Amino acid sequence: MNESPRTPLRIATRASRLAIWQADHVAALLRAANTALRVELVEVSTVGDRDRTGPLSQMGGVGVFTREVQAAVLDGRADIAVHSLKDLPTESVNGLSLACVPARGMRFDVLVRPQGGSSSVDPLEDLPQQARIGTGSLRRQAQLLHHRPDLVLSDIRGNVETRLQKLDAREYDAIVLAQAGLERLGFADRISRVLQPPLMLPAVGQAALGIECRVDDASTTALLQQITDPHTLAEVTAERACLHALRAGCHAPVGVMTEFLSEDQLQLQAVVLSRDGRERFEAIATDCADAAADLGRAVAEKLLMQGAERLLIDGNRD
Repeated sequence: MNESPRTPLRIATRASRLAIWQADHVAALLRAANTALRVELVEVSTVGDRDRTGPLSQMGGVGVFTREVQAAVLDGRADIAVHSLKDLPTESVNGLSLACVPARGMRFDVLVRPQGGSSSVDPLEDLPQQARIGTGSLRRQAQLLHHRPDLVLSDIRGNVETRLQKLDAREYDAIVLAQAGLERLGFADRISRVLQPPLMLPAVGQAALGIECRVDDASTTALLQQITDPHTLAEVTAERACLHALRAGCHAPVGVMTEFLSEDQLQLQAVVLSRDGRERFEAIATDCADAAADLGRAVAEKLLMQGAERLLIDGNRD
């Protein structure tokens, strides 16, 4: 075990229960690698947290859950920032570097039905015609509509507990959430169906954490590199390179799935959909893990050559 060069280490994080779980998880990983390390959490309110009603896609573009957390590191209030990587824009912020990506959790989306409802072998197909589904994600909405165009998709905001309360109050027939978030908060028993490919591809960086620090902070960078997971880093590097090459924002209807076919062979599949789910472009490629960024760009180029670019306009571009 190594001793930390600095105590305490200040971690900037959103104040939601899930964000605090993520920050505590990172703190535990760092303490396991550095027995003398002390950690303090610096809770930050973001525009995405303050506005619990407006659609995410209409709240000023990318960075609605990250900008204020990043600012806390840049102005010296904190040493590192812990983000849900799916919320972190692919364009880096001047003065900060993505210094660490720990092992990710389960990356799929899940369907959740109200408590006390009837059970079914297939909770998605069992939904009635024009069932009301709660999700603010254009990616989730488009993929669900591609599979079942009769569904009525509605925005839903708030933390996980709030969304579950709205569901159980029968404001929706079902909602879609991230598997990792439910499991991390102890709600795994609420999962009705895991939505796996080809039905639904996850978001870029889903279930992974991204940890930023100042580019000139060499000691903290070295500290963070101790808890980086190489496989997860390769996966998200490919995913984020694809999203960046598409010039698509975090909230665009883009889904990705990375998979290691062998120890050093990485496969990336990506889809771009129209908002109504009627049009769907798909591309897939394989390369060595060391060329993860090249792999992401190659898959994006395939999508653009098919004509996917026109589905990424009207507010879905960076």
